[in-house]
Amino acid sequence: MIAQKKVVNFLMTSMRAGKQPNTSQITEYAYYEFLKEILEAGNDVLFVDMTRALSSSINNAERAIKSLSEEFPDRKISLLDSYCVTGGLALFLKQLVKRHEEGWDYDQLVEWGNAHKLEYIHRFMVEDLQWLRRGGRLSNASALLGTILSIKPLIYIPDSGKLVSFKQVRGRKKALHSLIDSCADDIADYTKDEEISIIHADAYEDAVAFRDDFIKTYPQFKDTEISIMQLGTSHRKPCRSRLHGYHIPCGKTQTKH
Repeated sequence: MIAQKKVVNFLMTSMRAGKQPNTSQITEYAYYEFLKEILEAGNDVLFVDMTRALSSSINNAERAIKSLSEEFPDRKISLLDSYCVTGGLALFLKQLVKRHEEGWDYDQLVEWGNAHKLEYIHRFMVEDLQWLRRGGRLSNASALLGTILSIKPLIYIPDSGKLVSFKQVRGRKKALHSLIDSCADDIADYTKDEEISIIHADAYEDAVAFRDDFIKTYPQFKDTEISIMQLGTSHRKPCRSRLHGYHIPCGKTQTKH
């Protein structure tokens, strides 16, 4: 744990200095070897991945699973595209694990996963548009103009699993309030009984304040389990962007905004 914190601190320092970390795909061979070991131990595999629209590594996983399904015809192995990312994926996995521990069989888990994977809502705010530009998601001119005008894009993940900007707000404080207000479209009757996840990129105090403002806006969630999690460095924009977002389970599938 101490070594992990040192690595994270090193990466945070580098990112604040404007350096952007690079990532690489998990190879088909790595998936194959990892999953083969599980199958050889006599276990079935339900591999749940983040949305295909944001990670091409899932294609390597698919090829590995196809090969392994031929090598282990007596074992069950399949891939489930969750259409989720980060905190939403964590909430989805928690529900699958909970049901597995309750004794659900393999086919029941697959059926439940496919039936409910689109019920996890993701909304984000990115503070610094320059990191979207560096990631190739925004033109140089748009990023420059947006930075000068203090434009904060609010991002949503619809059923396609892609990142979609549903609103652009001028000013950080106003953008965070708009993010909270937009949650009204996602709340179902039973949402208060489910866990909600708030994510941040090296901005814990801001995430706590966001949670408190969320509860003030929606007092029905005062007793709801609301987890606060920091994004892994390979899945976030650099820390100075202060990425904020929330993920909630809802009783309806996502629609484009």
